[in-house]
Amino acid sequence: MKKIFFSLLGVLCAHIAWAQKDSLAFDEGNNYIYYRVIDKPALSADTLYNRAWNFAVKFNPAVKPGKGKADNTLNTSSKLIVYSGISLVRKEGGEIAYTINIQTKDQKYRYRISNFIFTPYQRNRFGNMVPVPGIEIPLEKLAAKYGKKETENYLNQIGTFCVNTSARLKQAIDKQPLTPKTEAVKKVSTENW
Repeated sequence: MKKIFFSLLGVLCAHIAWAQKDSLAFDEGNNYIYYRVIDKPALSADTLYNRAWNFAVKFNPAVKPGKGKADNTLNTSSKLIVYSGISLVRKEGGEIAYTINIQTKDQKYRYRISNFIFTPYQRNRFGNMVPVPGIEIPLEKLAAKYGKKETENYLNQIGTFCVNTSARLKQAIDKQPLTPKTEAVKKVSTENW
C-alpha cells in the first residue's frame, strides 16, 4: 500500500512540475512571457497601483521600482538562480534576469514577467559558483546553446517561479486593507485643564 501511495505521489509531483513550463507563453516578438489579467471589482486604479507599488518594494528591496511609460504602470527587475543536475548532485547552473511590469486600470490590473536573460555560472578559484562575465543569453536562444533537457529544466524552474510570484502579487493586492479616509485631527490644548 505504501508503494502505491508513494508512486502516485511521485507521479503527481512530476505532473505538477511538468505543468509549470506550460505557464510560459510567447508574445508578439517570439519572447517568453508570463502574462495575466486580473479583475478586481470595486477597486480604483490608484488603489491597485499603490498596492502593486508596495508589492514591488517588498519583493526586491535592493531595486527601487520605476514608473512605466503608460499611466499607472510600474516596472521592477531582479534575478533568479536556476539549478542544473539531479536533486542529489544539484549545482547552480546560472542566473536569470527578468523584468516585472504591472499596469492598473479601474477594477482590473495586468502584469507580465518577461525579458528573461540567462547568465551561466562557473566555479572560481575558491570553488564558489559565480556568473561568467560577458555572457548573456536570451531565454529563447537557450536551447541552441544548451541541450533540450537542460533547457526544459530551466524553463520548469522559471515557470514555478512565475506561478509563485503571481500568487504573492495576488496576496499583496487582496490582503491589504482599503485606504482609510483621513479625518481632520482635533487639536487638544494641554495648557488649560
